Amino acid sequence: KMATFKAIQVSAFGGPDVLKLVEIPKPSPGAGEVLVRMRAAGVNPVETYIRAGTYAKLPALPYTPGGEGTGDVEAVGEGVTKFKAGDRVYLAGAKTGTYAEYCLALDSTVFPLPPNTSYEAGASLGVAYATAHRALFRAVHARAGETCLVHGASGGVGLAAVQLAKACGCTVIGTASSEVGRGNVKAAGADHVIAHADSVAAFAEQVMALTHGKGADVVIEMLASANLQHDLAALARGGRVAVVGSRGAVEINPRDLMSREAAIVGVSNAFQVGTEEAIVVHAQLFDWLSEGTLKPLEAHAFPLHDAAAAHVEVMEHSGGTKGKIVLHI
Repeated sequence: KMATFKAIQVSAFGGPDVLKLVEIPKPSPGAGEVLVRMRAAGVNPVETYIRAGTYAKLPALPYTPGGEGTGDVEAVGEGVTKFKAGDRVYLAGAKTGTYAEYCLALDSTVFPLPPNTSYEAGASLGVAYATAHRALFRAVHARAGETCLVHGASGGVGLAAVQLAKACGCTVIGTASSEVGRGNVKAAGADHVIAHADSVAAFAEQVMALTHGKGADVVIEMLASANLQHDLAALARGGRVAVVGSRGAVEINPRDLMSREAAIVGVSNAFQVGTEEAIVVHAQLFDWLSEGTLKPLEAHAFPLHDAAAAHVEVMEHSGGTKGKIVLHI
């Protein structure tokens, strides 16, 4: 009898109900590959766009979703020397999808999980923390002493951005729409937490008051389609906005950029990185985690068979009340 394992599989693009729990054959790692017994998988908005068939780059059907998670190395393929069976690891990219009991990944996308980091908390390192790291340090070059505004700070990437900005010495302002979400942002280390403001003027006023009239040096923007004009009005001279998420078009006034000599930079999904850059990002995350500078917040876990509910939650996520969403495997 062939060895099989449980995995979520998508056979047709559509709503959350297309996420089905199936039994599929257990693979063996090829050269340069690592087979991981998964313990937790991160759930991100991008996976809902792919599942719905609305994303630019779609996988061949059927497929197993998921590109980040944590687990234990089960076996390694030929030429893999960095890992051995039993090692605790996290994934930042996967060949076969992390919403599963087992997952194949290239060894270049597998990283050691520090002993002080739980499987659930570590499940957001591959996408959420790597994306926040690139947004802060590659896109907008956040520096110690600057003020960083995280606009939409209560989701996975937002909470990671708050923690990373604090770790590098920024003063952090985080926004969230619900009281519970704001509590999570405060717990992540934000110096100031404010509610989302509908009016551009009211929002700019709040940020200006907190920055003594200077404005934010850097902004990490999670929903540019709703907030980009707000950000530009709240920017300091020479300010930089990293756009991490958007759900549609937005109108801005370029004069807000011109008068401040400000910049808007787009940030793509963290997997589209060269391995050299990935090595640097993940080495720094490992150091900060090991020394306790970074403490990923415990995530809200759904069981693997409840992947559909997790997809609904990550998109509607009632004002960030649940923080980072993961599947417990």
